[in-house]
Amino acid sequence: MKKLNPPQHKAVVTTSGPLLILAGAGSGKTQVITTRIVHLLKDQHVPAGNILAVTFTNKAAREMNERVRKMAGPLASGIVISTFHSLGVRILRRDIRGLGFKQNFSIYTTSDQAGVIRQAVRERDIDPKKIDPDQILWKISALKNSLIRPKEFSPDRNNPLEVATAAVYPRYQELLKGFNAIDFDDIIMLSVHLLQTVPAILAHWQGQFRYIMVDEYQDTNASQYLLISLLAQRHGNICVVGDDDQSIYGWRGAEVKNILNFAQAHPGCVTIKLEQNYRSTGAILDAANAVIKNNSLRTDKALWTAGGKGREIDLLVADNEEHEAAMVVEQLMLEQYREELRWSDLAILYRSNAQSRAFEEKLRMERIPYVVIGGQQFYERKEVKDAIAYLKVIDNQSDEASLLRIINFPRRGIGDTTLIKLNQWSMNHSVPLFETLGRVAEIEDISPSCKKTVAGFHAMMKDKIAGFTFHNMGAQVNALFNGLRIEDELYRTLNDAPQARKRIENIEQVVNSLAEYEARTPHATLSAFLERISLMDEDKPAEDDKDAGTNAVTLMSLHSSKGLEFSHVWLVGVEENLLPHKRSVEEDPTVAEERRLCYVGITRARRFLTISRCLTRRKYGSLEVQKPSRFLSEIPEHLLSGSICPDDAPPETPRDLAADFFARMLGE
Repeated sequence: MKKLNPPQHKAVVTTSGPLLILAGAGSGKTQVITTRIVHLLKDQHVPAGNILAVTFTNKAAREMNERVRKMAGPLASGIVISTFHSLGVRILRRDIRGLGFKQNFSIYTTSDQAGVIRQAVRERDIDPKKIDPDQILWKISALKNSLIRPKEFSPDRNNPLEVATAAVYPRYQELLKGFNAIDFDDIIMLSVHLLQTVPAILAHWQGQFRYIMVDEYQDTNASQYLLISLLAQRHGNICVVGDDDQSIYGWRGAEVKNILNFAQAHPGCVTIKLEQNYRSTGAILDAANAVIKNNSLRTDKALWTAGGKGREIDLLVADNEEHEAAMVVEQLMLEQYREELRWSDLAILYRSNAQSRAFEEKLRMERIPYVVIGGQQFYERKEVKDAIAYLKVIDNQSDEASLLRIINFPRRGIGDTTLIKLNQWSMNHSVPLFETLGRVAEIEDISPSCKKTVAGFHAMMKDKIAGFTFHNMGAQVNALFNGLRIEDELYRTLNDAPQARKRIENIEQVVNSLAEYEARTPHATLSAFLERISLMDEDKPAEDDKDAGTNAVTLMSLHSSKGLEFSHVWLVGVEENLLPHKRSVEEDPTVAEERRLCYVGITRARRFLTISRCLTRRKYGSLEVQKPSRFLSEIPEHLLSGSICPDDAPPETPRDLAADFFARMLGE
């Protein structure tokens, strides 16, 4: 406790009644939570079994548990430090019989749920071709997270998905109960239902948990909020820790109002602000404060540091995304050399996972080890492989592996049985598989409807191959993908729209990559483009390289970066319609959550921060002019090394930038 600053110390020793700890980025909140728990155990002599600490991830719970046990020793035996869902399972294992289940209930995985939802859809006579069962399951999940039970759901009669959900939801729950099973979303919903409807069960759990702490409270949804509120009602010793400025998960149900309204909902609440930052330089914190203060609905606080101001924030303005990647990687190499940093000290953060493509390509060319967090490497993503398989077949009809990959993507009703028969006929008659598709009428034991589908696919591909030219290749491929209605396929087959949009953006990047390659390469050909991709796979840092994975540059989305920190951060693509994202602007003109995302990105940096943007960016292969993000104009100019809106002079080349950057460093 002697290591704590005054606000931290006050937060630790304030143990009675409701307490709101507003913990800014890098303010030592984990140390405060664990020290507070140990203070309760050692100084307040609270039995470990009467303390509950809840967080969001198993990793965070495990680390908190280890730190408490290291400080408290045997006194920590019996303490409950868990995720919300682990807490829910603990409640259900003891008391689920009150809902008509046996104690040995199963928790169904996504694959288990798929079978149950399809059975319920069949029993309700819903055509799965018209209403995707996965979309119904996604809707049921959203309802459960909002604590809406089957009888409480009133569908919009003009919305076919909601009408189908209203019919399927009750039967889906009946089937689960018949299997003595619950799904992941049931864990919190059923726990809350038990506590609300059975007073004896509520009394038991309220009696056990006399002191409750919740980490990352800004990320709680409606069901998690109510679960904690019910448990804390009797003793009122509830401490919540979080930062409304880092609430970035609204898209998955998190409600920032839970932390904003906490003091009002709990009379007598003590509010403590942890504003001293132990992570970043003064310049980085001043920039973060300048951006986030433009959100109107937030608690008033500002991060500060006892350390120095540090270096100004570098601002790079690139011609396009390829130039941006070159500039960033050039500076990254100089920084790593000059500061004698490990590659793992460096991170590139972006709003959309699709942005990683240009940076991955440049890092591979320079043979710099990197790791992509929160997603596969770009050219290893399924939708990217599917898209490139079309290009491979256009380039080489003998590429049967690629042909088999695309023959039923998007889905055409060409099943495995048909493929086996096509392959067998191809081998028996020594006819290439692509030609076999055109002669499907000669093959027995394939239904007339399937023959028609195969012949149609062959005719379409033959037409595309014959008409493909090495001029405006990006536009031709974009037209192909639009004609295939790949977007519709992804929306139809995935559980949630945000994930579908991410995959669509990745396919767009395939088109952009081809168009960019064609624009800068004389006599460009499709074969050379595909060869370039293959060679980049070979140039990828080896799996057994001692630096790969353990000492590698980190590429990740802003959403994935929360809770992490790096010596130097490159926050890239800071442009309107990217950060803030176009979709978010349309949904919320105040862009409050997007501004919080920007704030999170800035505060990941410890010593150095570089922000980059592009003057133009490719959209489905065509160049579009990009405007600087509104968030850039919110950062005071004296904090930036570089102009937000430079003159119309041609952008610097990466080597010009490197020379200038290196000269400035030597001068310092």
